[in-house]
Amino acid sequence: MRRQWSRLAVTLAGTFEIVLTLALVIIAAYPIGVFIADVFENRRTFLTPIIGPIERGLYRVAGVDPEAEQKWFEYAISMVAFGGACMLSLYALLRFQAYLPLNPQGFAGVPPGLAFNIAVSFVTNTNWQAYAGETTLSHLSQMVGLTTNNFLDSAAATAMAVALTRALARRESPTIGNFWVDMTRATLYVFLPLSIVVALLFAALGVPQTLNASVEATTLEGAKQIIALGPVASQETIKLIGDNGGGFFNANSAHPFENPNVWSNMMQNWSQPILPVALVFAFGRMVGDWRQGRTLLVTMAVIFVTALMVVYWSQAHGNPALTALGVDPSMGNMEGEDVRFGQAGSALGSIPYCCSRSSRLSSPP
Repeated sequence: MRRQWSRLAVTLAGTFEIVLTLALVIIAAYPIGVFIADVFENRRTFLTPIIGPIERGLYRVAGVDPEAEQKWFEYAISMVAFGGACMLSLYALLRFQAYLPLNPQGFAGVPPGLAFNIAVSFVTNTNWQAYAGETTLSHLSQMVGLTTNNFLDSAAATAMAVALTRALARRESPTIGNFWVDMTRATLYVFLPLSIVVALLFAALGVPQTLNASVEATTLEGAKQIIALGPVASQETIKLIGDNGGGFFNANSAHPFENPNVWSNMMQNWSQPILPVALVFAFGRMVGDWRQGRTLLVTMAVIFVTALMVVYWSQAHGNPALTALGVDPSMGNMEGEDVRFGQAGSALGSIPYCCSRSSRLSSPP
């Protein structure tokens, strides 16, 4: 009986955590969505006095006319050209990292095959890690290479979503906006400000943000251990907000430096779906029909909640194969999972990554 009550308490606590996190997502997503729509429809926002001069300066340096719109094939060519330039520059940075600054560990250049894999992966928002970040990449490669491309590929994906929204809203217009303008505004007005706020919160919660290479610690047994450090909070933030992969450490958010406590875990679970949900509200505002935005949100919610229920249920119940070996089924099915935050935190952390990424790249918002 005591075990049943304990399991019920864990289930109720987990359900409360899920409901609270998703409620905070919806509460924050609506005003962010309105703000995003205003940014891409060139309306004045509270950040315009601060970021506006920077934006205009970038256009002048790059020779971009913000008033000139592009047809769909021009927009697509710009996106492909930009992606190619990002891939080549990231590849070069990784290959020559041994000769570049901010390499306190003295790492050698990344081998050609791995460097190509990383470059293609991070430019296409795939972010597949075939390496251990803390033992392979310098601080410069992590910051200028991976973190920067996490911003840029997310901004490019958002720009394409906005262009599709314009195509649906304008119908007869031959143009869908300007890729360079959309990507610049997505970076300056959306990803940078939100990432700064979240990165500061992560740092306050214990996520490292330093240019030091490592720290030496003494274990309880008296042994010496070298613990890797670096600019973790800034990379962790855009990894989550941009629905990217590729954390600073090999273990990603299962590493205690990327995700040190229950509050940072809730912040991470909030950060993943916040912009995809906000883009749904932005879609409704940009097409002038909130009902369409609500329809998309309900569709996404049905898929999301269904997947979440299946994952949470499977993690909360024992594995029959392990039960047959004598493992207590009340412990749940957490083999290979990060058990620090429980079944709800683990389930909620896995589903938003898949659903939010597909919502950004595959649906109108």
